[in-house]
Amino acid sequence: MHNWARNQACVPADVVFPTSIDEVSSVVSVARDAGRRVRVIGAAHSFTAAAMTDGVLVCLDDMADVIEVDREQCRVRVQAGITLRALSLRLDAEGLALENLGDIDVQSLAGAIATGTHGTGAEFGGLATQVEEMTLVDGCGEVRTLDAVSTPEEFAVSRVSLGALGVVCEVVLRCVPAFCLHARETIEPLDDLLSDVAGFAASADHAEFFWMPGARRCQVKRNTRTDAPPRPQGRVGYVRDKIIAENLAFGVVCRVGRRWPALAPRIARLVSSSVSERELVDVSHRVFASPRHVRFVEMEYGIPLEHLDAAMAEVRGVTASLSFPALFPVEVRVSAADDIALSPGFGRANAWVAVHQYRGAPFEAYFQRVAQVMDAYDGRPHWGKMHFSSAADLASRYPLWNRFAVVRSRFDPDGVFTNEYVDRVLGPVRGEPTP
Repeated sequence: MHNWARNQACVPADVVFPTSIDEVSSVVSVARDAGRRVRVIGAAHSFTAAAMTDGVLVCLDDMADVIEVDREQCRVRVQAGITLRALSLRLDAEGLALENLGDIDVQSLAGAIATGTHGTGAEFGGLATQVEEMTLVDGCGEVRTLDAVSTPEEFAVSRVSLGALGVVCEVVLRCVPAFCLHARETIEPLDDLLSDVAGFAASADHAEFFWMPGARRCQVKRNTRTDAPPRPQGRVGYVRDKIIAENLAFGVVCRVGRRWPALAPRIARLVSSSVSERELVDVSHRVFASPRHVRFVEMEYGIPLEHLDAAMAEVRGVTASLSFPALFPVEVRVSAADDIALSPGFGRANAWVAVHQYRGAPFEAYFQRVAQVMDAYDGRPHWGKMHFSSAADLASRYPLWNRFAVVRSRFDPDGVFTNEYVDRVLGPVRGEPTP
């Protein structure tokens, strides 16, 4: 079993495909009695080893249906294995939508929630903030339903959990009426954006930019909600921009850079100059997400918004001094504060800085140096993307860390849902028996 980027792999003792909550409960109970560990895999889009195990691997591909739609209350109950893309299409058919999405929609719903996946928008939190109820199977095989009214303490910590509390089987999501976005993509100087970070964040409902290391300008995307009728990009233009330019041609450029890194400065200029400006109006989920066929590895940190200018100045210094150049753009987004215990957005608005490297190219020195920059600004890593932090580093950055640990010890007293990655970033389960 390997992940999408093929930088993580494992050989599980068993792989199971349950079709119901009762089957999940049975799988967990049997594994616990046998002393086996259990992890859950969705679309395998995490860049970490979060889903890897040598125990029982639970795949929720057969639990991927929409159970109930409440159009009046704008709520939907779904099975946790559904992908964000499939969910968005089903919601659209019902006249509904998720209020925000990231720029990739192939992840499973449960995986995206558990790792704190987010989009961009100064007034919008991550996907987990849209969760109103969760049904999971805990480490004892017990089925638990959590919400803010009947189980407020558990609900406050369960939405972003790295799968350490149990197997999430069903989710109730808060939705919004289907809407369109007015998308504007422009080319602007990086210095201008960083000189007014607050202005950039407020310049659209959803603002982000992509900067190719070595370039002076970057691609800026601003998506604003609108009542205007759809005016989508034509098929020819879409294929030219999204398939040929952003995937096929970019893949060739990355392969050239990996083989001949001395060409990186020319590549930066080529990539920056090849990006075109465009404007359109389309259904929200088609604007939010883009196809990603060029494989890469990624690290992303959330830092307080007011530190973005200073942090990016240091990141620019890092990229300028690398012995092997960065072949992918740096992505910058923003998000609102939330109240979820292990969410990187807990209690503060975040600027998100994501660094990538083409698969097969050296990334360790690049990522480690950027991580040091982010740590200096109280950075919180995205749980599903590469980072080097441990529980000892992270506990002080999350005010409700101990509250999560207490709930975890109740939900999984025997450490059924642990693996090497979970042990590293969350520490051992309190009260877990010593082997």
